[in-house]
Amino acid sequence: MTLDRDSILKSLATIADPSGQGDLVSADRVRALRVTNGDVRFVLEMPVELARTAEPVRLAAQNAVAALPGAGAVSVVLTAHAAPGEAAKPPPPNLKIGRHPTPQAGPAKITGINRIIAIASGKGGVGKSTVSSNLAIALAQQGKRVGLLDADVYGPSQPRMFGINGRPGSGEDGKTIIPLRAHGVTLMSIGFMLKEDEAVVWRGPMLMGALQQFLGQVAWGELDVLLVDLPPGTGDVQLTLSQKAELTGAIVVSTPQDIALLDARKALDMFRKTKTPVLGMIENMSTFICPKCGEETSIFGHGGAREEAEKLGIPFLGEIPLNMDIRLGGDGGAPIVASRPDSAESKTFAQIARRLIDGGLI
Repeated sequence: MTLDRDSILKSLATIADPSGQGDLVSADRVRALRVTNGDVRFVLEMPVELARTAEPVRLAAQNAVAALPGAGAVSVVLTAHAAPGEAAKPPPPNLKIGRHPTPQAGPAKITGINRIIAIASGKGGVGKSTVSSNLAIALAQQGKRVGLLDADVYGPSQPRMFGINGRPGSGEDGKTIIPLRAHGVTLMSIGFMLKEDEAVVWRGPMLMGALQQFLGQVAWGELDVLLVDLPPGTGDVQLTLSQKAELTGAIVVSTPQDIALLDARKALDMFRKTKTPVLGMIENMSTFICPKCGEETSIFGHGGAREEAEKLGIPFLGEIPLNMDIRLGGDGGAPIVASRPDSAESKTFAQIARRLIDGGLI
């Protein structure tokens, strides 16, 4: 039997859907199925109410495909989605996001969170959210308790990247926000509370209020580290985070392009002025290797972030390539570190995570 899409789906059709109605294929749970030289990866998309108990089904699906002749590495990612047409539950009436912040004397320690690390860039479009999502999963895979706060209120990306469109819950007091969880990471984003194409039209005080609520009212639980995916630039959100939370430090993401590095320097200067340690720099879209001919091309230049880090005397954490699978993973709700953990790109994120852990930063 040839290992192809049809044979894989035939195998998955033998596994009962957790809803009790049909199998995984007839229930339309299989997404993003790809076969590459015998390696298989796909996503099982479950309704939110089934996803919490669907891990045995994920393992059964993985084992069934792995048993097929010609199968190599098999990666199955479980994601949660609201059912089509299901109305999202509104927040409780006394839980309003974006209210004016309560006065606070200075940086506050968040109960249960050991370290808070900001992931920043001076410029948009450098892949900061992609780095944040994959780094969070890489840290979780190495045994760390990880949270990820999507602080880009105007352009939240993490709900799409993690494949979640459910709503956070609320505590009995009506004020506590219960975050969502995927790929071993605890998540919070304003995007969970909006339609995907709905804009946030807020002034600075509402932005600051929302960020303070996400830091102080979310039931994060016990975390080794909370990564904060910041918006680009050096505005209200960055300043609020630096002034209101006890930041362990910041990581700056840039492409090697000169114009991106120009703005990255502004982010570095902002952290210097707010007395926030810079833990290192990451160069994203560092190089491109043609999947057909193997030729390496430095589309945006190469080594600029490393040179900048060396010039400023801060650690250089690693280079992330410009790669189609990284982009597809983010767009498809299954970051590459989760969907293809054995890939070279995933191992790069794992190495960055290990450097942070070995350095005592996480």
